[in-house]
Amino acid sequence: MSFPSWTLLAQSILSGVFAGALYGLLGLGLGLSWGLLRTINLTHFAFAFLSAYLCYQFAVVSKVDPLLTLAGIVPLMFALGSGLHWLTDRFKLTPFSSLLLTFGCMGIVESLMQSIWTADPRKLESHYADMKLRLGPLYLPIPELLTLGLAVAISVAAWVVLRHTDLGKALRASAEDAPVAAAFGINQRRNGFLLAGFCAALAGVAGVCIALSSSISPSQMYTWVGVVFAAVMLGGLGSALGPLVAGIVIGVSEAVTMAVTSPSWAPLVSFTLLIAILLVRPGRVR
Repeated sequence: MSFPSWTLLAQSILSGVFAGALYGLLGLGLGLSWGLLRTINLTHFAFAFLSAYLCYQFAVVSKVDPLLTLAGIVPLMFALGSGLHWLTDRFKLTPFSSLLLTFGCMGIVESLMQSIWTADPRKLESHYADMKLRLGPLYLPIPELLTLGLAVAISVAAWVVLRHTDLGKALRASAEDAPVAAAFGINQRRNGFLLAGFCAALAGVAGVCIALSSSISPSQMYTWVGVVFAAVMLGGLGSALGPLVAGIVIGVSEAVTMAVTSPSWAPLVSFTLLIAILLVRPGRVR
């Protein structure tokens, strides 16, 4: 094992921050759904990759700017998320039952993507990929900067809504004690649809960021499950800022591990953190 140059180490840390921002953006929707709706929504990853493919399709075939595809993708994901919540709410599923249901939905969406776009990896070639800023010896790719900016802005906005608005207080009250919240006139059904749609819309935003910065294939979504779960567990269920901070910690840890040792060791970071959290603080899983 040889210690890398300081420039390589700094660039690796920067890359880890960008990757962690994407982990946090994906983890935000998953954590809010799990913590406030008691739904472990694995379809969240399928929504993200479906959004990535839709972004690819619109940008390559229809020549639409990748960022402008958000205007169509976000409302579509909101509708799909609300529809899935109707299903889980209709049958009063427990968290474990919702895990099984959404895992099945994840497989259905994967098959749908394979039938339309095949299982071959695809890469969105856009003008954003060639845009880079330079900070001394370091390079800051524009797609990754956009991802970081969106992740920070959305996480802060979600925190403000949860902490300082009536809707946020109602959502937190329903998660704490649903019968008492209902007794005080909180419309839990409406709020649940809004939150589920918002979480799915976040998956849509994350999907566009994935399409801008990396290649995509239907089966690739399974590789994100472990690291995003680790970010959610480390950041806290129902937390708005926690997944972003945890995601950056994990991303930087993985990047430094790859720079100092070997890329094959990087996945051990997120899974080790996840196992440690489950052993030390099992009460985080509700």
